[in-house]
Amino acid sequence: MSFSDRDGVIWFNGELVDWREAKVHVLTHTLHYGMGCFEGVRAYQTDEGPCIFRLKEHTDRLFRSAKILGMPMPYTHEQINEACLQVVRENNLEEAYLRPMVFFGDEGMGLRAESLSTNVIVAAWHWPSYMSPEALTAGIKVRTSSFTRHHVNITMCKAKANGNYINSMLALREALSGGAEEALLLDPEGYVAEGSGENIFVVRDGVVYTPELTSCLDGITRATIMQFCRDLDIPVVEKRISRDEVYIADEAFFTGTAAEVLPIRELDDRDIGAGKAGPITLKLQQMYFDQVKGRRAEYPEWLHNVKA
Repeated sequence: MSFSDRDGVIWFNGELVDWREAKVHVLTHTLHYGMGCFEGVRAYQTDEGPCIFRLKEHTDRLFRSAKILGMPMPYTHEQINEACLQVVRENNLEEAYLRPMVFFGDEGMGLRAESLSTNVIVAAWHWPSYMSPEALTAGIKVRTSSFTRHHVNITMCKAKANGNYINSMLALREALSGGAEEALLLDPEGYVAEGSGENIFVVRDGVVYTPELTSCLDGITRATIMQFCRDLDIPVVEKRISRDEVYIADEAFFTGTAAEVLPIRELDDRDIGAGKAGPITLKLQQMYFDQVKGRRAEYPEWLHNVKA
């Protein structure tokens, strides 16, 4: 089914509009130049009804991205939060993927981007896990990409910007064509950055390592996993990681709203640890799914009930 041909509603500049009528002109500025920002958010089914995971943090990051890109936001944090709850509720979704996006309008063309309106949409639809259920235990095959992650002063890496994902798409296509399931990108100095749309963690001798936040996104799932590690008294170290350090890790995994907690079994034809999800990965993965599905008493503020 085409994404444009569905039943339901989309929040578009403050109003709920019919899904098929949520349209923009072909000369919309962001379509041509990529200046925009977005979020990927998930709602999960819980015993209390559908709940959006860490909605506040996602909305806060959307506003930070817009500020970095110089895009004035015409709505408040509270209005965007309510829009997210509304689209899940009005589309009768028990579980959902949400896509808030900020984009420039069609009032003009050119790189000066003058006198353009800032538009905001929030859509929600049912979108299953990024990978197969088997991948959550067996892990995935990854290949180091020939495409370098952005330099911090080329495209602002703390913004979840639309145009940044050209880099991700090129890297992922290359990995898929080479028989892998995901790409690992290095930063401009050759250190591990992240996947095409995920943060990365490696485990060695009981210590969890993750790259410093330079050219990789400040992931919300990343922050969640780091909090779980602290709760379990597992040391977490943010540092530069070389590619060969991943080769000799005991475990490795990706994190992200779409990927959730995804084990890496192989990188560049080298088994990671035992070549399957390791015990720390599986423990953190279980904690994550228990958290988002409302099965843990800790951090209740991370769940926003759609029907409350």
